[in-house]
Amino acid sequence: MLLVISILFAVLGAIVSGILKRKFNQYSEVPLSNGQTGAEVAAAMLRYNQIYDVKITQIDGQLTDHYNPQDKTVNLSYDVYYGRNVAAAAVAAHECGHAVQHATAYNFLQMRSNMVPIVNIAASLQQYLFMAALVGMSMFKSPMLMIVALVAFGVTTLFSLVTLPVEFDASNSRTIYLSAHELPRKSRLILPLYLYS
Repeated sequence: MLLVISILFAVLGAIVSGILKRKFNQYSEVPLSNGQTGAEVAAAMLRYNQIYDVKITQIDGQLTDHYNPQDKTVNLSYDVYYGRNVAAAAVAAHECGHAVQHATAYNFLQMRSNMVPIVNIAASLQQYLFMAALVGMSMFKSPMLMIVALVAFGVTTLFSLVTLPVEFDASNSRTIYLSAHELPRKSRLILPLYLYS
């Protein structure tokens, strides 16, 4: 039963990831009327929110964009950093939404940041714990390893639940900024799907 649930969540994650990439590619074809790059949108949003101690950097990868509260950087992938399109503006503004959360001490962001080390350990061990639990239950008729595996799964699930309000709030900050600066309506709509950054 647990294996079926794990496979279901993996398939669901792949579907959501595919939708996100398809939407990003679709809106990458829609240019911004003001011609700004994602990095310029990010810089303008940080200034608009009077945040002057956050750096904007370009990183490798696709859709690897994120805000790092430890070193106060908005890290944008190449396509977002240099992109002059609706997708780049929406992603850059979303990541700056996390910087706004950090600057305003948004509780859920702090809770999520505190959970990251524990979640990283739980997530890396989770699959091995499930395999060991299945072996342990079949050989020793002991549910102890399954309980440990379920606790690890519970930690990652809790992290996902805490992450949702953080992502929705960052998207809300993005929408407020993009609306105030009359960027295209499409740039305000693209990233309700952009939940995990």
